[in-house]
Amino acid sequence: MTTKHNPFKGFGVALATPFAPDGSVDVEALRKLVLTTLEGGADFLCVLGTTAETPTLNAEERELVKKTVREVVADRVPLLLGCGGNCTQSVCEALLDPTTTEGFAGVLIVAPYYNKPSQEGLYRHYAAVASSTKLPVVIYNVPGRTGVNIDPKTVVRLANDYENIVAVKEASGRTVQTQDIVREAPEGFDVISGDDGITPQLIAIGAVGVISVLGNALPREYGEMVHAALRNDFPTVRKFHEQLGQFYRLMMVDGNPAGVKSLLHLQGRIQNVLRLPLVPASEATETALREALGKLC
Repeated sequence: MTTKHNPFKGFGVALATPFAPDGSVDVEALRKLVLTTLEGGADFLCVLGTTAETPTLNAEERELVKKTVREVVADRVPLLLGCGGNCTQSVCEALLDPTTTEGFAGVLIVAPYYNKPSQEGLYRHYAAVASSTKLPVVIYNVPGRTGVNIDPKTVVRLANDYENIVAVKEASGRTVQTQDIVREAPEGFDVISGDDGITPQLIAIGAVGVISVLGNALPREYGEMVHAALRNDFPTVRKFHEQLGQFYRLMMVDGNPAGVKSLLHLQGRIQNVLRLPLVPASEATETALREALGKLC
């Protein structure tokens, strides 16, 4: 009998990190962003993931972001902390320090990037991570960024061998891969969509929710679509999916989070500031987003 418990189901948002014109973390804008996602119906929040530009934040800034989000959320929804890396020892050492994950209900661990480990190396990395924390662990598979795909067999092996490995954020874009995991994984192990554009399809084949980029800017609309998909209300899914379809490509055409930051800026909610090597979305993308936003309103 499995005792896996994944607290990260439904509509999750991968929070962006707003910056002030001088490049510092804009704490007030971050607070408002968190509040808006909660009011829009977010079931959980992901902190310090890809969308947060985490690689460009120093240690003090990461702690500031964590502290700010915890204070605003005040235990209303579970918080998932991105704290992966490509040095297994460093990730494990961080997790062994209880202050790293204070106030968080689980950790999101991206596949090691640049190193390009084998499937056995990936297995041993996650095995070491799972052994370093009692918190639920969510595997993050995003081969477009890491250069390596975590095969379904490796995911299922980890799910079977480690009770606290409870889910995978699947951002490979391969629906067949999701089907394989759903079919073969032990009871209680979940798939979470990591791709806004195909979330309805992934939920239809067994995913339990999403960690969304677009949800930063359009939490009510995107969240309603996700919740409709989870209750098999396909007419509602179709309505929102058609309305939001124009945004999916625009979120990624210049990379993430350039697209969503441009959209948030057009809404008057943040400064359109990113940290190098990332740069703001192009003028063409901003124009297209402005037109799409006008049609949605």
